[in-house]
Amino acid sequence: MAALGGGLVALVLGIIGIIFWWGYFLKALLAAVPAMLILGGALAAYLGFEELKDKKNAPDAFDETASLKSDVENLKNEIKEMKTEKE
Repeated sequence: MAALGGGLVALVLGIIGIIFWWGYFLKALLAAVPAMLILGGALAAYLGFEELKDKKNAPDAFDETASLKSDVENLKNEIKEMKTEKE
C-alpha cells in the first residue's frame, strides 16, 4: 500500500515538475538525444563488426560438420559389411 501511495505522489510531483520546468526539460532532452545517438551508433557498429567476424569464421565449422558426416557414412557402410559377412 505504501508503494502505491509513494508511486502516486511521485507521479503527481513529476507531472507538476514537467509543467513548471518545461524549458529545462526540453534542454535536457535536447542534450540527451545526441548522446544517445552516439552511444547507440557505437553499439550498432560494434555488433555489426562482431557479426562480420562470426560470419568469417562460420565456414570452418561447416567444413568440420561435413567431415563428420562423411565419417558417419563410412562407419555405417563398415557396419553393413560386417553384418553381411556374419550372415
